[in-house]
Amino acid sequence: MPQDKNIVSKYKTYLRLEKSLSPHSIDAYLTDLGKLLRFMESEGRTYAGITYMDLQQFVAQLHDVGIHPRSQARIISGIRAFYRFLMLDGYITTDPTELLESPKIGLKLPEVLSVNEINSILDTIDLSLPEGQRNRAMLEVLYSCGLRVSELTSLRYSDVYFEEGFIKVEGKGSKQRLVPISETAIREIKNYLYDRNLIPVRKGCEDILFLNRRGTALSRIMVFYIVKQQTEKAGIHKNVSPHTFRHSFATHLLEGGANLRAIQEMLGHEKITTTEIYTHVDRESLRKEILEHHPRNRK
Repeated sequence: MPQDKNIVSKYKTYLRLEKSLSPHSIDAYLTDLGKLLRFMESEGRTYAGITYMDLQQFVAQLHDVGIHPRSQARIISGIRAFYRFLMLDGYITTDPTELLESPKIGLKLPEVLSVNEINSILDTIDLSLPEGQRNRAMLEVLYSCGLRVSELTSLRYSDVYFEEGFIKVEGKGSKQRLVPISETAIREIKNYLYDRNLIPVRKGCEDILFLNRRGTALSRIMVFYIVKQQTEKAGIHKNVSPHTFRHSFATHLLEGGANLRAIQEMLGHEKITTTEIYTHVDRESLRKEILEHHPRNRK
């Protein structure tokens, strides 16, 4: 059997080429795999020699050190993917993860902002600052198009079709999709272009839409910081991140009567089950409406 490092290297290539995962996702898979490798080393086990009972012991250790059930489920999912790769490449003939169960996780509804709360966050942006209009345009695009933060930071000027009212987005696994963009977001981008044209752009970043002061693409961390800062200024006491804007985009569409399949297309979800979490959010708001307004519930 090849050396451990050789297998991990081949697995990394498999994730990149066959699974079309992003570098960020690949790093997460390999980090989780590293936990199993350390366990195997301590137990004197090999990839081929590990058993279902060994894996149960490994999962028990994850629980004992206080790793959250959601994180446990992610680690187990990564281990299953690794053993599928070993089976496909003929390193093993039986899969010890076949009967391995993930911990039960309760449905965690995503945090959602109301339209008024989103407007409040946008209104707190100081447009007299050099980065003010950029931040306003950026958050408007985040909400209007339901983008992931990585899709926002890599968005190109040439992928904004102003006349047609669409943007071209490169999502997970380099998959591209067209997403409608609102007139409001288009207007904010056009206003931002005056400031953008004054920035000395670094080579290779000429087509990146949202730039920092050094003329390069904004980092994910910077977008998180901007969102947190403006949320605090708006006096909103929710756990808000860039992803909250994406959740709010989907929820507001559903509440407005949009088709779930259309929302799936706009979010770039491969499976409809990923989008279906928003039906739970909508049911909660529906229940609240009934409790507040139905005659049988009035005291």
